[in-house]
Amino acid sequence: MWSSSQASTRGVIEVGRVEAGPSHFPKRPAPRNSSRVNLSRTYAIKSCSVSSHTGLCLGQCYHKKSSACKCKLGWSSQPLSGLRHHFRLHSSASEAVLTSQSDFTKLLVGNEKIGVLLLNLGGPETLDDVQPFLFNLFADPDIIRLPRLFRFLQKPLAQFISVVRAPKSKEGYASIGGGSPLRQITDAQAEALRKALCDKDIPAKVYVGMRYWHPFTEEAIEQIKRDGITKLVVLPLYPQFSISTSGSSLRLLEGIFREDEYLVNMQHTVIPSWYQREGYIKAMATLIEKELSTFSEPQKVMIFFSAHGVPLAYVEEAGDPYKAEMEECVDLIMEELEKRGITNSCTLAYQSRVGPVEWLKPYTDETIIELGQKGVKSLLAVPISFVSEHIETLEEIDVEYKELALESGIEHWGRVPALGCEPTFITDLADAVIESLPYVGAMAVSNLEARQPLVPLGSVEELLAAYDSKRDELPPPVTVWEWGWTKSAETWNGRAAMLAVLALLVLEVTTGEGFLHQWGILPLFR
Repeated sequence: MWSSSQASTRGVIEVGRVEAGPSHFPKRPAPRNSSRVNLSRTYAIKSCSVSSHTGLCLGQCYHKKSSACKCKLGWSSQPLSGLRHHFRLHSSASEAVLTSQSDFTKLLVGNEKIGVLLLNLGGPETLDDVQPFLFNLFADPDIIRLPRLFRFLQKPLAQFISVVRAPKSKEGYASIGGGSPLRQITDAQAEALRKALCDKDIPAKVYVGMRYWHPFTEEAIEQIKRDGITKLVVLPLYPQFSISTSGSSLRLLEGIFREDEYLVNMQHTVIPSWYQREGYIKAMATLIEKELSTFSEPQKVMIFFSAHGVPLAYVEEAGDPYKAEMEECVDLIMEELEKRGITNSCTLAYQSRVGPVEWLKPYTDETIIELGQKGVKSLLAVPISFVSEHIETLEEIDVEYKELALESGIEHWGRVPALGCEPTFITDLADAVIESLPYVGAMAVSNLEARQPLVPLGSVEELLAAYDSKRDELPPPVTVWEWGWTKSAETWNGRAAMLAVLALLVLEVTTGEGFLHQWGILPLFR
């Protein structure tokens, strides 16, 4: 396997020939769900040995880490014509060697103003923010999908759900300090990423755009325009791609881009998922290894990966790759742990389901109970789909699931912290950004069927187009109608009954007559 350290002192640009590259794991067998839509690109990178020259390969670049951050948040206005004498022609016209680190940086940056947009969910910062935050969440059609006939009810339904759920949600946020720490952590990650890029001589500004709370993605885009960014790398802080997370944010960006002439002309690329990156895998394995050492008998601990769930229909009907990417991510982490001599058993479950529809299984709460019944005594929870602490780690896992585990007979409980600003993780994100720079503005998703073990890049419009054909066919969470004694029939019978009762109540109130008046019930409420 090629290593970044090996590649940091040698490499060539290979324009005509692009192959699988160094800083990712080897190609793995196709996931079990082979019908899913694939976002990987056919482009990759490879570092090649050419004397002792420093250089980069198309799509990935390497250089020695500077001892101190020497770049500033500004961009050079010097022309690149001076670079020509640094190139040495080879027998193939597609090969050239960069002979210095400064040439490498100039080639990537040039006269451009580089920006990185971090996308995340967002969270209420105070208890007063909880209800409007929930409204924004449930008003998103990528979160709650209604049949076309009832889509006009999206916002009224979101208002109803947010009002009903707000009291319980406020209790949860109150238990973790009165608000979500997600914004502060994401801001810290953005600053750490900026410094990491600076250390690699890439002057870039890093922005934070939240989907459902401040700073909203729209606010980040306005700042990007004010700063005159000309090249933008969009980096969702979700390791695995899902329609409901990265997809929702990218869909919002697509709408913003189409309506703004500046953004239409601004070059950009998207890194939609990065769960396969070696730095991320190693960082997760290191955190797990550290937490295992706190148990009296580490070898007997069950490693319990808990991921955020999504509706089952998204995976089975719309081709959402989330489940397959999550399973592959767990496999990669366990392989890394095995290399370190850690062979604990593990399992994967999904948390945070909402509503009566079926979500990805197994469910976290049910799995914890089953593990307790099977005699598991030590459990280490790993929040696999989260890179920042928030309500679902600090309250749902640390409080609710811990209590459930102890009640189920599990005696020893531990939890791996979210990555946050872990240095290996941040450095790997910086490398991902640098590797994407040669593709900014390029049409990157050229073959959606081939699975390549590298950072999949593409434009916002392209990535969403990969899903739109199937997304339009995605049925509502409950099938519109099925004959017979089925869950669907029961659901629609219940809805019909509720509508009938509502109609009778309206009739009673408007006419002043009816059964409730005759029985003396309704006047009691006057």
